Amino acid sequence: MRAAVVCGLGGSLPPRIVTNDELAQRLDTSDDWIRTRTGIGRRHVVDPGTTTSHLAAEAGLRALKSSGHHTVDLVVLATTTPDRTCPGTAPTVAARMGLTDVPAYDVSAVCSGFVYALQAGAGAIAAGFAERVMVIGAESFSTILAPDDRTTSVIFGDGAGAVILRAGEPDELGALQHFDLGSDGSMADLITIRGGGAEQRSSGSPARPEDSYFRMDGKSVFFAAVRRMAESSRAVLAKTGWGIEDVDRLVAHQANIRIIHAVAGQLGLPPERALMNIERVGNTSAASIPLALADGFACGSLRAGDRVLLTAFGGGATWGSASLVWPALSSELTLPIENATPLLTAH
Repeated sequence: MRAAVVCGLGGSLPPRIVTNDELAQRLDTSDDWIRTRTGIGRRHVVDPGTTTSHLAAEAGLRALKSSGHHTVDLVVLATTTPDRTCPGTAPTVAARMGLTDVPAYDVSAVCSGFVYALQAGAGAIAAGFAERVMVIGAESFSTILAPDDRTTSVIFGDGAGAVILRAGEPDELGALQHFDLGSDGSMADLITIRGGGAEQRSSGSPARPEDSYFRMDGKSVFFAAVRRMAESSRAVLAKTGWGIEDVDRLVAHQANIRIIHAVAGQLGLPPERALMNIERVGNTSAASIPLALADGFACGSLRAGDRVLLTAFGGGATWGSASLVWPALSSELTLPIENATPLLTAH
């Protein structure tokens, strides 16, 4: 059987950093309040004129460079913040990278988006449609947050992460092992933007100003996320034939430090095995897992042969998990993403 093998990795963060103290100057909050409840100390935010496609293309090019390849047969972009409602953003990303005539499409599963896109890329390779696939998670989440909403403004940040998959053998280092995906549309109101879609436009009523911004029922999301990520993780471990003791690294969606710790606790996994970069980048939605992988590799927390469990929960509601054995990647990515030299200099 053909397997999808991770052979490249890259990330991108906008240069502007917003600290908790800066947020506290305009919101009823403090650095201590934010850190205690979320584990976040700062986040990166796009400047005017920078969009999701800019971040995605930078991460994609960095991943392509680390893979040693020059092109791919397919680009799959997971995002909640497309450049436009129509058309999709993935073709724009491919064009920015100089990948002409390459099929490209978006996946919309909010914070679960990268795992969904990863499965789509692996499926394309398994079916013989592609030899190499670029999978990107990218967000400019700051553009959809209500400036006065303390519950969301302190959590989310912007960024992008990408991997390159190539066709290979199931027993190779880097081979994706198994997936578990799920959804429950009855929970759509937990994480949503009510305005701007066909539902609101066909209602005959004008959109309320607040409906153009992202809203989240934090308490309900917490319990649903912990439950679904733990259940999905157990399911994918059973498919893979791993016990929890076999997992070297848990890379959960970087939603909230308490959620990550709760998922690890539900699984019976020592908390030190959970890879986290949320303190420095916040919750970057679909970009959070690939950014955590890139940071983990750069700092040496991910080593070739490590058995890795990925898991996420997002709007929809959606959730998903995947297992893989970490590959021996190029040393191109040896510094934290913040210190990397941009590959794209012009917007």
